[in-house]
Amino acid sequence: MAESLLPGEAPVSLNEARGWLRLGATVDDAVVAGLVRAATNICEAFIGQWLIVRPAEEIWPIGGGTARLKVRPVIGVDGVALLVPDGGETPLTEEDYRVVLDRDGSARVTVEPTGTADRLRISYRAGIAEGANGVPEAIRQGIVRMTQHLHDARDNAGAAPPAAIAALWQPWRRLTLGGGQ
Repeated sequence: MAESLLPGEAPVSLNEARGWLRLGATVDDAVVAGLVRAATNICEAFIGQWLIVRPAEEIWPIGGGTARLKVRPVIGVDGVALLVPDGGETPLTEEDYRVVLDRDGSARVTVEPTGTADRLRISYRAGIAEGANGVPEAIRQGIVRMTQHLHDARDNAGAAPPAAIAALWQPWRRLTLGGGQ
């Protein structure tokens, strides 16, 4: 499953982060870009949702149950395929599987076991916004502040993130109880 941001899809631009950090020169751009990616990953882990829509793929065992997709908010399932142990793959039509999108952005895919297939490949898209401008400002501000925190804490690795960042992200936080399918 895709876990990291695709190039160019950060919710906070390099110029925004550099401006917040009061860095005029572009000498540290690679470092700042890395901090923005890290802050974005921290944010997504904290709120339990992807920020910018991007593709995801998961492989699930077929057990007669339902596959609960791991990433939220799911905006659409693009395809489901049956995988057989010898490496073969059979794409399913939309009539062969059932998708339920829940109000919290999670999704479930149900397929009845058929033939020798033992796994499913589920391709889908997930994210809060189509682009950086669609990400809520409080989330973006938290990412900028987390970028600053990471930049300032590079010499003091034990420093805890400020509570103000959690307060900015808290309204979008989605927690799940347990894991499993």
